[in-house]
Amino acid sequence: MKKNEIIDELKAQYPRDLRKQLVKTILSNEKEQDKAAIEQRYKLMNQIFSYVLKECNWSMSKNSENWDNTPLEIMLKVFPKLETTQWYKKQGLTAKKNIDIEMGQDQ
Repeated sequence: MKKNEIIDELKAQYPRDLRKQLVKTILSNEKEQDKAAIEQRYKLMNQIFSYVLKECNWSMSKNSENWDNTPLEIMLKVFPKLETTQWYKKQGLTAKKNIDIEMGQDQ
């Protein structure tokens, strides 16, 4: 599936108000450090992100040398202000850590 098709499908499935509210709730839960609520919201965000990864045919082994940021770009287009959450920051840290591991194995 193409990037724009994935974005359109997610926007159709999750109305704008719901997408905005999810990000607001994540930010609020992170600020209050409500671990149970954070875990619940992250689980939902991870399920959506897994769908995006699947639809992009994305895998670590194919993309470790020429990093493909498309799945995170899609998430940013669909969920306003997602980049301000700890969830988003963790995705970047996880990716960097995995790239470092992949590159270390190649040497």
